[in-house]
Amino acid sequence: MKWSRSITVVGAHAEGEVGRVVTGGVLPPPGDTLFAQREYLRTEDDGLRKFLLFEPRGGAFCHANLIVPPKDPRAQAGFIIMEATDYPPMSGSNTMCVVTVLLETGMIEMVEPETRLTLETPGGLVEAVAVCRDGKCEFVAVTNVPCFVFKLDALVEVAGQKSLSVDIAYGGAFFAIVDSGAMGFALNRSEARELVEVGEIIKAAVVEQHPVVHPENSDIHTVTFTEFAAPLELDAEGRKSGRNAVVISPGKIDRSPCGTGSSARLAVLHARGDIAVGETFLSRSLIDTEFRCRIVDTTVVGGRPAVLPEIAGRAWITGRHEYGLDPTDPFPEGYTLSDTWYRAL
Repeated sequence: MKWSRSITVVGAHAEGEVGRVVTGGVLPPPGDTLFAQREYLRTEDDGLRKFLLFEPRGGAFCHANLIVPPKDPRAQAGFIIMEATDYPPMSGSNTMCVVTVLLETGMIEMVEPETRLTLETPGGLVEAVAVCRDGKCEFVAVTNVPCFVFKLDALVEVAGQKSLSVDIAYGGAFFAIVDSGAMGFALNRSEARELVEVGEIIKAAVVEQHPVVHPENSDIHTVTFTEFAAPLELDAEGRKSGRNAVVISPGKIDRSPCGTGSSARLAVLHARGDIAVGETFLSRSLIDTEFRCRIVDTTVVGGRPAVLPEIAGRAWITGRHEYGLDPTDPFPEGYTLSDTWYRAL
């Protein structure tokens, strides 16, 4: 077998969201920081992302994480997140997949009953605590980068819809958070396609009408995701919980409760006085998986009040793969079709 490219990947998912981890066959991209390395891939070598995520090797449901040496001496490893249309600065579910793969494959030594890690992402350092037993990573708690509200109750004019009120918040990327009930959604599985279609229209309107920029990194800008959020409820133990559906372009629902989306929602809930520091919030997905969330501290980002969220959940390894490129293959960067990708890219 003669391949012109060979990449080793460990498959994983966190509470249903696929986050594959690249463990071999790719050299670290150039750049003095992880954000610069991310920008190099985005602008100069986007073929790697397409090779891994587009069909026939991937699909709209896939994400990939490239493990790289950290630039910050406080971190044990770095990783760059690749999604269907973007390179998010941070991702909670992908972090859980990366931690699980690093520990269960022995890339980083597992310490039982608890392994503590500092990981570097393009969005900054994140702390992870993995509960481990018998060589298995059973649970991962991730303390996210600082998250903050950009706008509350921002009015958006959407073609074919009445004026909408959205909250815009940063949770590792910028989210437009919409009241699902006000849009007539119950947030069940059967609504997934309609949620995607409406969510993409809302995002386009928010991007046009409400420019956003991170106060400490102007290269992080533009609302990336629409998040439909159901009202808070109390469970049998008196803990606050809420369902959500995060739309990931070009058109899929996050199968997990979305770590960065849950973080953005925590920032909004705290700003409204609906959740206190240390209080548990259970974030639930469309497929009923769950992240246990809480605010561990408050801080300030560029003069804005911010929170430090902790997002905790489970991840599982699903397989080991070696993806190759035959030099005669007519699709070296793969392809997309609108039947499964919502729109062809």
